[in-house]
Amino acid sequence: MAILACCLYPPTSGKAYINGYDISKQMVHIRKSLGLCPQQNLLFNYLTVSEHLHFYCGIKGVHGKMTRTEIDHMLTTFNLLEKRNELSKSLSGGMKRKLSIIIAFIGGSKVVILDEPTSGMDPVSRRVTWDLLQHFKQDRTILLTTHYMDEADVLGDRIAIMVKGSLRCCGSSIFLKKIYGLSLLDYS
Repeated sequence: MAILACCLYPPTSGKAYINGYDISKQMVHIRKSLGLCPQQNLLFNYLTVSEHLHFYCGIKGVHGKMTRTEIDHMLTTFNLLEKRNELSKSLSGGMKRKLSIIIAFIGGSKVVILDEPTSGMDPVSRRVTWDLLQHFKQDRTILLTTHYMDEADVLGDRIAIMVKGSLRCCGSSIFLKKIYGLSLLDYS
């Protein structure tokens, strides 16, 4: 995920484009509309929840009253409004994940990369987060990695399965179940 999200390494072959921009040459343009929630939370222990969100809005060039409105909306939606003035180090693991997800969406992100966004969450928080991700995927492209087949089934419009770094199959949940059998994505 780091290769795609941040262009830390040059591509070994092929090309990739985000909103028409070449990731190997035009990352400056891409970063303005790109949101990332890495597998490990990248939070600053001595910043509050609100300070994190103002910081990341500023990085994306979003300032002023619109920032405050968006932050309040996201904190309310993710049930973190009462934690807005808490230092991130005092949040529970699930709350830290929620903050990391909000950071990925804040500032008008149109392409959002979520690397195992619900890891470390209890089952109830996972389900609530799934509902929120379903809501926020409107008008966005979301690339999500997960080890949970039920999560892929619920959230994925298209599901790609990789084994040892190689793409093995890709398609809708219904297509994959039809081709490979119900057990592939059956989680009940």
